[in-house]
Amino acid sequence: MDEISPKLQNQIAQFQQLQQQLQTVMSQKIRMDAMMKEMEMTIEELKKAEEGATVYKSVGSLMIKVADTPALLKEIEDDKETTEVRVKSLDRQEKMLKEKFQSVQEQLNRALGAQQQAPIKMDDEDN
Repeated sequence: MDEISPKLQNQIAQFQQLQQQLQTVMSQKIRMDAMMKEMEMTIEELKKAEEGATVYKSVGSLMIKVADTPALLKEIEDDKETTEVRVKSLDRQEKMLKEKFQSVQEQLNRALGAQQQAPIKMDDEDN
């Protein structure tokens, strides 16, 4: 058990890489979901606003008065649609990575189980 075969080392590296990729995708998905919910709330509020109401848009650290509220609403709806597509893509990516992760994990468990059951060779045995 002192030495790990190169194949097993490769599987462990692959497992760690998949774990990092999965965490990254899940983190991105959480951020995108939050953005989408924020856009949905903004769309609802803009639709409830009275015609002619003063609306501001955040641009960096500035708040800018919007002259064309319907155009802003369309822009936010388009952004929401784009975000929905991205979330669906992240869902597919997450599912694929989870399946691959589970597969590599099972391979590692089998390999480590087999390695633990194999007799340990000592250098002294040759003498």
